Amino acid sequence: QVQLVESGGGLVQDGGSLRLSCAASGRTFSSYAMGWFRQAPGKEREFVAAISWSIGATYYADSVKGRFTISRDNAKNTVYLQMNSLKPEDTAVYYCAADRSYSYYPPSHPPSSRDLYDYWGQGTQVTVSS
Repeated sequence: QVQLVESGGGLVQDGGSLRLSCAASGRTFSSYAMGWFRQAPGKEREFVAAISWSIGATYYADSVKGRFTISRDNAKNTVYLQMNSLKPEDTAVYYCAADRSYSYYPPSHPPSSRDLYDYWGQGTQVTVSS
């Protein structure tokens, strides 16, 4: 069992930045692909970014490409989401998730489906004011 705890959310102005962190329990963090998703009120949870377990390949939703950066520190069992140039439409609860399948995801098939992930955090609120 893996527990994921997000932090770093908050209120920021349009154009501002935030860095989210997701701390994972367990000794096998480095073997999990990690993803970030978000859910705005009244909308479905959507893929934001992911990073592979092996070569550190990264994947992004088109809506955040060039503004968000996902990274991981396996020594600290932590995955990060650096969010720059934030917009009001980025307002949502952000969740991190872990995929234990050891799968390789080519760039043409990023791990963007919620069904791929086995563990989820409780979420952290990000609010961007205009």
